[in-house]
Amino acid sequence: MTTEGHVAALERRHQELDRQIQAEIKSTRYDEMAISALKRKKLEVKDELYKYAASSQ
Repeated sequence: MTTEGHVAALERRHQELDRQIQAEIKSTRYDEMAISALKRKKLEVKDELYKYAASSQ
């Protein structure tokens, strides 16, 4: 996978995690642990995106 392809996949994953977090927040069975786990994953993806952005400059 090219760097651009990898970055695009990470961006899609980041957006999907955001959608999952929002859906969980709106759920009637609000699960704080699940939301925390999703937020951690989202931050990991964001960190990886920043690494690619920093290395390409």
